[in-house]
Amino acid sequence: MNQPLAYVHPEAKIAQNVVIEPFASISKDVVIGEGTWVGSNVTIMEGARIGKNCKIYPGAVIAAAPQDLKFQGEYTTVEIGDNTTIRECVTINRGTIDKYKTVVGKNCLIMAYVHIAHDCMVGDNVILANTVQLAGHIDVGDYVFIGGTSAVHQFVKIGKHAMIAGGSLVRKDVPPFIKAAREPLSYGGVNSIGLRRRGYTNEQISDVQEIYRYLYLKGMNFADAQRAIELEMPATPERDEVLYFLKNSERGIVKNGIGKVREEE
Repeated sequence: MNQPLAYVHPEAKIAQNVVIEPFASISKDVVIGEGTWVGSNVTIMEGARIGKNCKIYPGAVIAAAPQDLKFQGEYTTVEIGDNTTIRECVTINRGTIDKYKTVVGKNCLIMAYVHIAHDCMVGDNVILANTVQLAGHIDVGDYVFIGGTSAVHQFVKIGKHAMIAGGSLVRKDVPPFIKAAREPLSYGGVNSIGLRRRGYTNEQISDVQEIYRYLYLKGMNFADAQRAIELEMPATPERDEVLYFLKNSERGIVKNGIGKVREEE
């Protein structure tokens, strides 16, 4: 590989058919898989682990040190899965002592000017639209879509197949399979169109809708709704996914945006 106008550290591990455009900079302790394209003026710093067939557009900075005052220089990484596209001027920071890594999964689309902070765990098939800002320690499930210019508070969890409207301020956890919108961010129904596109049957979608009727539309507090879902709904992967998410939510979940519901004190 001969890239006379790019800087590639001799200790970087670059697959044979990686394309590196002029003026890119790749530090030592970097691994880049087969078929990946690195655009001009991309900076890939120590600790980057980039998969196969990725596309990284000009101006992106991968694996810079975390913007965390508690960071003491511990060895951490950024991991990016196969077939992920990272558009212009995206920044993805390394992890800290919390998880020691920041992860972006496979088949993701990370649009221009997105920031993914330290210790974020972003799943597979995720779309982050332009200028989405993820603070540290955020978990984003598979197939999540977050609309442009949204900002997500540190330690928030976003469940699988959730869809968040553009311009949102995400301060609470967003459960799986739902749409969230408005200010403050609220439940806006089940993401039925997204689920149908991904092969969920009408019966599965109907079961998910019934789960969220218990949680948001039947006038129960959240604790009673969880107990009712567990006792009265048939055991399915979708039901168990929702219950697991609710039991592990630390920031609390978004409130109802459709009908009135009593929040547990």
